[in-house]
Amino acid sequence: MNDAEKSIKLFESRQVRAEWDEENEKWWFSIVDIVGVLTDQSTSRGATLYWGKLKQRLNEEGSELLTKCQQFKMVASDGKKRLTDVADTEQILRLVQSIPSKKAEPFKMWLAQVGRERLDETIDPELSFDRAIQNYRRLGYSEAWINQRIKTIEVRKSLTDEWDKSGVQQGQEYASLTDLMSKTWSGMTTREYRRFKGLTKENLRDNMTNTELVLGMLAEVAATDISIVRRPVGFKASAEVAKEGAETAKVARERLEQSIGKSAISSLNAKDLRQNVLDEGGDSG
Repeated sequence: MNDAEKSIKLFESRQVRAEWDEENEKWWFSIVDIVGVLTDQSTSRGATLYWGKLKQRLNEEGSELLTKCQQFKMVASDGKKRLTDVADTEQILRLVQSIPSKKAEPFKMWLAQVGRERLDETIDPELSFDRAIQNYRRLGYSEAWINQRIKTIEVRKSLTDEWDKSGVQQGQEYASLTDLMSKTWSGMTTREYRRFKGLTKENLRDNMTNTELVLGMLAEVAATDISIVRRPVGFKASAEVAKEGAETAKVARERLEQSIGKSAISSLNAKDLRQNVLDEGGDSG
């Protein structure tokens, strides 16, 4: 499963972890997340307990649903990747029938929409950006922030394309290079950065300020440009390029901090950023 095909889907502003199966051309959804949505659980633990009891009942009834479920590693609430039960669209629809919920019908329509959107995006990749923009707007981000965030997706893709050409392996090697770059330009690994912002399972970039997004992009753009010229082969050579690119952003950060007299790295997270937009009643970054 390609890391690029891992996603967070939104149903009524609730997050549902999902993964696209390229070979079989279908989505796999986190069952716990869906149970949480349908039963209005306020915590992931509550959803897990409900799913545990439901599994027991389905097992006693001899349901085929349990035998067809699979497990994938997904980012849990503590930020770590853990095995979680997943099911495809057909199985999720059967699961919905086992849970009394007023959201059953809207959820079925949402499932159909998610599947249709994926097919549309395969034909026209620009649609995936349009979906992302609409999601960010619905969550209350400013237009200035959204523009920066969308650009980071394009920049990141260009960098990972270079890593692929250099023979860098997706997964752990991707994560190691990302950590190296983050540590170099910001002074923190991604895990340390997330902790600094008080995050658990949330996406780090979705919780960055405009300034942080720009600095992160500068690191990745520089690393991409250097990679195109140097054509590194293998992880070690790519790591040298990644570090050199990130040092460009480090220099920019330090110069900026000298000018503004404070850190360019902020502890503000998405909740704070969206609240600032509401407080200012406008579209500031």
